[in-house]
Amino acid sequence: MELRDFYYDLPEELIAQEPIPERDMSRLLVLDKNTGEIVHRSFRDISDYLNEGDCLVMNNTRVIPARLFGAKKGSMGNMEFLLLNRKDKYIWEVMVRPGKRAKLGAEFIFGNGELSGEIIEILEGGNRLVKFNYEGIFEEVLDRLGKIPLPPYIKKELIDRERYQTVYSKFEGSAAAPTAGLHFTRELLKELSDSGIRMAYLTLHVGLGTFRPVKTRNIEEHKMHSEYYELTAGSAEIINNTRNSGGRIICTGTTSTRTLESIMQKKGSLQEDKGWTDIFIYPGYQFKITDGLITNFHLPESTLLMLVSALAGRDNIMRAYKEAVKERYRFFSFGDAMLII
Repeated sequence: MELRDFYYDLPEELIAQEPIPERDMSRLLVLDKNTGEIVHRSFRDISDYLNEGDCLVMNNTRVIPARLFGAKKGSMGNMEFLLLNRKDKYIWEVMVRPGKRAKLGAEFIFGNGELSGEIIEILEGGNRLVKFNYEGIFEEVLDRLGKIPLPPYIKKELIDRERYQTVYSKFEGSAAAPTAGLHFTRELLKELSDSGIRMAYLTLHVGLGTFRPVKTRNIEEHKMHSEYYELTAGSAEIINNTRNSGGRIICTGTTSTRTLESIMQKKGSLQEDKGWTDIFIYPGYQFKITDGLITNFHLPESTLLMLVSALAGRDNIMRAYKEAVKERYRFFSFGDAMLII
């Protein structure tokens, strides 16, 4: 398939710049993947579409304040550092802007000097390995100096950091939020649990590569970025028990979907696992475990739009997106939600 097959027109004013006051009051477009039928609801109504014995699979990663601004020793002007992957206690893979100033051996100071860093390697593709020096606990230093790295299409500053975290976030490591989960409140999760909906959690640390555009005309030539995931034996058991008893596996977000499908592809069955995945799901893919998906509305020509098209069918998705634009839904990370069942 070609990249242009996944293009749609989106008015800029429909890109949500901030979260709505109440998480679960976002709108919900419900799409029947078999018939293409579309229903417009509120996210609070999602229980109407989940059955007792179904399982919600959720990504409990937590976004770190991975955006740092530092000055090169002996010079003026700030440099932007985006922390991507932690290699060991002191060394991180980092995206640096402007890169031409981040030469091998260059040293940088952050804040009032409580954190410093040195470029120790330039990687293929332009990222750097940076060795940081600090006293105490790095996470505490980062919390004081860093900022949440919001997606590039969000221009407004986020006042409350927790609104870019899910209420069930637990394990730090993401540079971007698994945004489909932002709609849940603790009260809604309890309501669903009390009605017999099972909950299973996994961890996939979302990288900034999730925003990387597809540049190949033929989408099959696109190379996905790698992301780290973990699935515990307990969560695998909950999901397997759901399948064995006839319940549906409803993934919250494309990250949860990619994790489960990666393990199924790798192991042949769902079981405890950890590792790195670069799975690319696009139309033609045969889903091995995912029955339904809660997701936000994604960028034109993005790998995320291709994934949802694989699950629901490209024609159904493009028609649903056209309807969402017409009905003035809010798009992307802080936008409204879609349920594909």
